[in-house]
Amino acid sequence: MTNTPKLENDSKSDEHGFDGITFEVVEEEHTNEGQKVKRRGIYLWPNLITTAALLSGFYSIIASFNGDFVHAVYAIFLAALLDGLDGRVARAIGAQSAFGEQYDSLSDLLAFGVAPAMLMYSWSLHDLGRIGLACCFIYTACAAFRLARFNVQIGVVDKRYFIGIASPLAAILVISLVWVSRDYPFIFDVRDIAVQIGYAVYMVVVALLMISNIKYYSFKEMDRKRVPFAVMLPVVLIFAAITYNIPMGILVVSLVYALSGFVTTLFARKQASVTKT
Repeated sequence: MTNTPKLENDSKSDEHGFDGITFEVVEEEHTNEGQKVKRRGIYLWPNLITTAALLSGFYSIIASFNGDFVHAVYAIFLAALLDGLDGRVARAIGAQSAFGEQYDSLSDLLAFGVAPAMLMYSWSLHDLGRIGLACCFIYTACAAFRLARFNVQIGVVDKRYFIGIASPLAAILVISLVWVSRDYPFIFDVRDIAVQIGYAVYMVVVALLMISNIKYYSFKEMDRKRVPFAVMLPVVLIFAAITYNIPMGILVVSLVYALSGFVTTLFARKQASVTKT
């Protein structure tokens, strides 16, 4: 009889498992029957991919500080590829979790919010002093706002569209410009004050696109099995442009997509007005 309360306390402490020493994650998940169950631990493969993306972003920052801008660009590109992979792997093996969503957002903030800003600052904007620092910080802050807004709007907004340009594409817009500038120094002279001001304005514009309400097609609702044959023509043209000059091709394609959001927004508003009438 005297041991009963002790067993109840032990079961409660075992249920929570917070002994102050071990590291554990406890999440609530819904079963197929709609019941809430508590599960310990994390899913391995999606979070390993997210960790690799986090490492790529961290390496890019170090490379930027060391003046190794090519490897810094490559590392952010690798992070973008891994960012598109971890979610697909999680959905494919049924390993989606709240922990994975939050961890992915933190990884994105480093790889696509901090690393591109550090790259641009180390590349050219450090010569502008506090102005360059402010422009890079605006980019990082807007990336954080964009990711936080995306997290709270999951299941609320239309999945066909991104509200504001996605942070990975914003990062690609920045790093592809640095890549092109490195290949064409006679056009983009980083010592020219006009070029530096252009970089600063570019960073702020990309930052504002992330937190804007402009709609960008997400391609999530596209039928992945069959598409019209005519779709192959622009795909081939895009591949040809990128193959001819990879940095310039990526920059041009990214800029076209960034501008396409204005057209997508106008069409979405027209459809909404027609539906209301």
